[in-house]
Amino acid sequence: MSSAISTEQISKHFGQNRALDQIDFDVAFGEVHALVGENGAGKSTLIRVLSGVHQPDSGRILVDGKEHRFSGPHDAIAAGIVTIPQELRLVPALSIAENIALGDLPTRSFGPLKLLDRRRLREQANAVLAQLDFLPDVDCRVSRLSFAERQLVAIGRALHHECRIFILDEPTAALEQHEIERLFSVLMRMRFQGTAIIYISHELDEVVEIADRCTVLRDGRVVPTARRGSFAVADLISAMTGRVQDPGDSAPREPGPILLHTQRGDDQPVSVRAGEMIGLAGLLGSGTEAIMRSLFGASRSDPVIAVAGEPRSLRGPAEAIAAGIGFTPGERALGLVLNQSMRDNILLASLDRVRRYFLVDRTAGDRIVAELMDLLDIRPRRPELPARALSGGNQQKVILAKWLARRVRVLLLEEPTQGIDVGAKAQIHALIRDFVARGGGALIASTDLAELARLCDAVLAVRQGAITARLEGARGLDEATLRTAIGA
Repeated sequence: MSSAISTEQISKHFGQNRALDQIDFDVAFGEVHALVGENGAGKSTLIRVLSGVHQPDSGRILVDGKEHRFSGPHDAIAAGIVTIPQELRLVPALSIAENIALGDLPTRSFGPLKLLDRRRLREQANAVLAQLDFLPDVDCRVSRLSFAERQLVAIGRALHHECRIFILDEPTAALEQHEIERLFSVLMRMRFQGTAIIYISHELDEVVEIADRCTVLRDGRVVPTARRGSFAVADLISAMTGRVQDPGDSAPREPGPILLHTQRGDDQPVSVRAGEMIGLAGLLGSGTEAIMRSLFGASRSDPVIAVAGEPRSLRGPAEAIAAGIGFTPGERALGLVLNQSMRDNILLASLDRVRRYFLVDRTAGDRIVAELMDLLDIRPRRPELPARALSGGNQQKVILAKWLARRVRVLLLEEPTQGIDVGAKAQIHALIRDFVARGGGALIASTDLAELARLCDAVLAVRQGAITARLEGARGLDEATLRTAIGA
């Protein structure tokens, strides 16, 4: 296979920070080459160099054997390189066909006038989407499509513009299992047709399944590059972190008294004990999100729940917090004030506890923040930095620190490790285990069924807003059992 794109000794600095250090990397036509690493390892910087967003300080980029210097993304696209980011760059108000042809709309002449040729527009869209085995009504507005369908439109647009080198950044982060399988089928078809694919993902099981080769970055350097069959998930984790994979806490825990209990009609009850982790598993739209928000008093259901044996009617999040309940939403921006500092975010739910008379005791607040930043290994150790400047994993730790500062008894965790690297994921898991070991209780809603099977003492299966079954960890939880329970 000939090399589609390669880098030779690429380096990039941002001030004193070395983001890339003499990177040699290549992907061939007809190959899926995965790129993995912890947050801050250099993946995003390398992608931006390849897509023309950043210019390297030194080194060369070769496309199909010819050296290229990209002054911007338009140069990379002209060279046949396209990036499909997590935030798809489509125009929701336009049709599928119009989005695919955007920048190259077909026209026909009527004397001095040029009008949009809608017949050709539809034909071109149907032809390119047929390559992906996706046959929608191309006059449908993109705003009406699911995320998975919009992703196929973005790929179709790149194929229409004859791009042969694809960079996919976390393409499965918002997809259900059947949508992931469909995407993989599309990628395998593109691979067979000679497309070069650079695949970036924190989901290492996917990398092992789909990649012909895998390159691991650590601290801006290539650690190893390995071929299919010569790497497993544990090998990648070890290369990414420099540590042997932690098998996790398998020691049985003795649950304590009930901390949270609610009965929802004829459903299975939601019950969390001290020293216990309970999972909520369901497909997207199944109702797990509504259950979590109800338990935090953030929905109109006004539920009556028992917190530490005391019945309460939660009429808002303030009452839930006062009852000792903390909530980390799946969308981290909803759990943080992004423009505010880490310090302010950590203390946000505990201002009444650091108040001295009518003023905030800054010394006491600073002490709490410093202790929690050390305990949770929040980086960098600069509490004055705004939350938006942090990686996803460190933002998640700040949200957890906020509730630890408040000393809540129950944590409601929604997608606690979505979109963060394997090292940060292991740290988040360890923090949840430690919270539970100290007598707290955790309710974890996650679409990562392997995560629930590994962490939880029991898992509640949710379908169409109802809790249909409780699966006990003592009977042996695995991903296949959970998948069957939720109807995946």
